[in-house]
Amino acid sequence: MSRLRRLAANLAGRLSSFSGRVRRVERRELSEFRRWLENTNNLLHLSIVLFVPLLIGFVTFLTGRIGTLSYLLFPPLASGTYTLFSDPEGRYASPTKFVASLTAGALCGLASLWATVMVYGETQTVVPHPESAALAVFLTGLVTWAADVEAPSAFSTALLTLVSNPGTPLSQTQSATAYVVNIFLASLIVAGVFVVWREKFYEQRARFLYETVRGDDHVLVPMRGENASRTALFGARLAAAHDAGKVVLLAVVEDAERARPVDAGVERTGATTTGDSGELTGEAGTAAARLESCAADLRTRVGVPCEVVVAAGDPLETTLQTARNTNCDLVVTPYEEDRGSLSAFVRGVFRSSIDAVAFRSVGETRRWKRILVLVSRPGDTAHAMIDFALRLAGRNGVVSVTTCIGSEVERRRAETRLANLVETADAPVETRVSRTDVRSFISANAGSYDLLVLGSSGERSAASRFVAPPTFERLQTVDCDVAVFDRGNL
Repeated sequence: MSRLRRLAANLAGRLSSFSGRVRRVERRELSEFRRWLENTNNLLHLSIVLFVPLLIGFVTFLTGRIGTLSYLLFPPLASGTYTLFSDPEGRYASPTKFVASLTAGALCGLASLWATVMVYGETQTVVPHPESAALAVFLTGLVTWAADVEAPSAFSTALLTLVSNPGTPLSQTQSATAYVVNIFLASLIVAGVFVVWREKFYEQRARFLYETVRGDDHVLVPMRGENASRTALFGARLAAAHDAGKVVLLAVVEDAERARPVDAGVERTGATTTGDSGELTGEAGTAAARLESCAADLRTRVGVPCEVVVAAGDPLETTLQTARNTNCDLVVTPYEEDRGSLSAFVRGVFRSSIDAVAFRSVGETRRWKRILVLVSRPGDTAHAMIDFALRLAGRNGVVSVTTCIGSEVERRRAETRLANLVETADAPVETRVSRTDVRSFISANAGSYDLLVLGSSGERSAASRFVAPPTFERLQTVDCDVAVFDRGNL
């Protein structure tokens, strides 16, 4: 009996372990998919794959219910629907223009058909008269230009109206009239769905998809080096942008007389926690007093809740474990170098699963109101950097998002990429495309800003980083503070 119990317990344990691994995989895959969607181009392509077939399928369903609908309705409708969803903020993304252009094209085709019947007094074959086709296109160009509803699909509806149903003059004009009505109703359906999708989802995608907009408000600051207090102020400014924000100041000490190993529970003091820094002695007591002084200054200056943690152990492991124990989703650490390259501590923080910022201070700036954000590619990292810049700058600050290109042919694509990145921002954001080397651009412009924000290139492969080191590692002197952002690994 005891043997059966052990077997059952062993089986239950294995099942529990297996289900836990499955849940972790599911969470990781879901997070990866969310990050993939944070690239606006990916989101638009997915929307095209999902919505265009569904809308055309719905119109096809109506075709089976309403016998007067012509299959010639589908080509311009599918083309126009793709145009709407592929570029929802572009020139042809107006629902009104979409409906008006398709309908105007069909009406011009109908007018051309009537004129042909009146002149020739005969029916058209499957191939329309050349004069009829030319007149339909001419009228469409004239009308859409005058009404400012120009769209490529209008010309296709104009021509398709001419061949909607060859037959007698009467039946042909009746079919063409029905085609005009059908194209109007079908385009109205598509436009309605597009408006709902754009206003309720696409324009609100930051709230649904971008994790940093909702998170990264509990900030852990390892108090290391000479610029620890300024790094703590920087982290507090980030946290204060959210109502639920808080800052945790961490000191890792070697003297374990009073400080506890982090895996045994951290020693926490401050207004929002229990404990008393006066109970700590030696190195731990000195560190706690220093952190309490900094925390009091942050509460007064920034108005953000602040906790103090003193723990013993390995600096990197203690920092990451403390972040998990205190429910912090962002680590803001002073920028450290070791023999000209990033220190092992900062590299370890960047390799963790927690979002991180390495802050390098070069002046006495207390508020960062003019911020330059350098982006090289779209994605979750770019959105997070822009979000952090907006938090720091506030309503009265200036945020400039910039990318550098190597040739003029890249400019239009780069401008579109930047527009997609900043259009969800709830404050004005300046975009710049510079045809110059990144280092040259920074040297020439950094002095006009309080802060430079750039990525850690964590998404690049090791081989790529070896061939071309990350930009922040190639910056020797910069005339403003620098924040290097790294998105946590899954």
